[in-house]
Amino acid sequence: MLQTNVTVNIEKFSFPVEVRVKKGTTVTWTNRDSAGHTVTSDAGAFGSALLDTGSSFSFTFDTVGRFPYHCAPHPSMTGTVVVE
Repeated sequence: MLQTNVTVNIEKFSFPVEVRVKKGTTVTWTNRDSAGHTVTSDAGAFGSALLDTGSSFSFTFDTVGRFPYHCAPHPSMTGTVVVE
């Protein structure tokens, strides 16, 4: 069952490869690493400031589609939100 609020932990310098949600879901990313990270949409649809340890960023996905994202300081950190 798809939820309307989803929490994604940023840890070990990685994002989950894919998070599947339904339209209207709010995704909250929380930084569990000791280093700062961002949540930056590849297409510019959303983006966080630098998140310190324990800080969070939320975005509500109101459009169906695939939304790849990355960490600006650590570009090898990537993930995708799939909105159905």
